[in-house]
Amino acid sequence: MNQPRHVIVVDLGYGDAGKGTIVDWLCATRPVDTVIRFNGGAQAAHNVVTPGGRHHTFAQFGSGTLHGVRTHLSRFMMVDPLALAAEAEHLAELGVAAPFELLTVDRRALLTTPWHRAANRRREAARGDDRHGSCGMGVGETAAFALAHPDLAVRAGDTASPSILARKLGAVRDALTAELGPLDTPPVADVAEAFRWFAGAAGLVDSSRQALTGPCVFEGAQGVLLDEWRGWHPYTTWSTTTFDNAETLLAEDGDGDALRLGVVRTYTTRHGAGPLVTEDPQLTAALPERHNGHGPWQGAWRAGHFDAVAHRYAVEVCGGVDALAVTHADAANRHDLRMCLSYGQLDRIVPGKRGDLAYQEKLTRALAAAVPVYSGFGDVGEVLGVPVAVTSSGPTWADKVMHAR
Repeated sequence: MNQPRHVIVVDLGYGDAGKGTIVDWLCATRPVDTVIRFNGGAQAAHNVVTPGGRHHTFAQFGSGTLHGVRTHLSRFMMVDPLALAAEAEHLAELGVAAPFELLTVDRRALLTTPWHRAANRRREAARGDDRHGSCGMGVGETAAFALAHPDLAVRAGDTASPSILARKLGAVRDALTAELGPLDTPPVADVAEAFRWFAGAAGLVDSSRQALTGPCVFEGAQGVLLDEWRGWHPYTTWSTTTFDNAETLLAEDGDGDALRLGVVRTYTTRHGAGPLVTEDPQLTAALPERHNGHGPWQGAWRAGHFDAVAHRYAVEVCGGVDALAVTHADAANRHDLRMCLSYGQLDRIVPGKRGDLAYQEKLTRALAAAVPVYSGFGDVGEVLGVPVAVTSSGPTWADKVMHAR
């Protein structure tokens, strides 16, 4: 693979394609100063397994941490300080001496509070059989609250001011309990104390430029087919999952030298509700996930054959991809995998105008009724029109094979 200064890693499916293991491989095989997180929040679950058998599910820390690579949480992240502390504790148990010393956080990043998490779960439970598939971590609630109450939204920089922090935390509690009733959450004073500890432990910075002084890997979360504007509404995330946020950060720094790396599996998976055109219960049973299963909020783990139509749509709405990372390459040798190259006569999902959620909802209805047409399993790069840079046949960075481009 060519060696541009930076690499942006984005999932071209519904998440869970293996972004964490690809970031881990990049940090093991090339010089990387910092992993920059540029969307989502504590709901991410990027599993990394070392050749020695250590395992960590990365949520907010970058997936290069076990190599000693620093993490920067950009202003596009929604940071959960309580979940971050728990994650740091597990990293310390794995031998990372001082995880917070490897971390910087943009002061403008939104903070997820216990009230956001509780409100998220209350709303999702109220949907009954019409659940959207939320992870129940409060990330969407954090984004929605900031849109509705921009002056009351808690940001990382607020943790450095006890008076501002207490006022905003109280406002979040009051607004959400007034709307939803009492929520099972800690007292404001206890949350404020924990968040003030976060202010001292994390390195708060004014922008992402400090992190861009050396080569970086931008680690995306979720997947393009869950994008807030481009995914199958309403079964989406409150986050821009394409390359856009990472490229905004690079443009602000005046540095555009980045490889756009899209990640796909050899079969298409989805966690939770929403269309999965190629879903095959037999494939789900044959390919169980060690680190993925039924989540009480997110719902069932589902697998289907490779959906080239949906992944081509993801490539298109991303504005193109420079190279692919194809994970679970070993599955094609052990199972009867197929490829869906069209839905009947339809081989292309036509993108709508960005932000047109009515159009995205129309696509969702159409996909729910779509019938896949299958062929034998073939060349992933050929069917997506993108060269394959790396294939992965196992969970560790040593299980990756780089391909000449």
